[in-house]
Amino acid sequence: MDADREMKSIEVLRVNLEVLRRQHRDLDEAIHAMETSGRSDQLTLRRFKKQKLGLKDQIARIEDILTPDIIA
Repeated sequence: MDADREMKSIEVLRVNLEVLRRQHRDLDEAIHAMETSGRSDQLTLRRFKKQKLGLKDQIARIEDILTPDIIA
């Protein structure tokens, strides 16, 4: 029963990881578009970059959970 529950939680983590990666990619594209447009709002740009860094941290945490520690 616990193995089944663990598999479901791993699947949920993988789905969450993909969602976070997509959001990170979307923010990256938005930042790039703002920077190339020449009329970028610096406050919004800074907020987007901060959100992007937060997403990167969440992605790293989930990847650490999904990647088992192998001692060589």
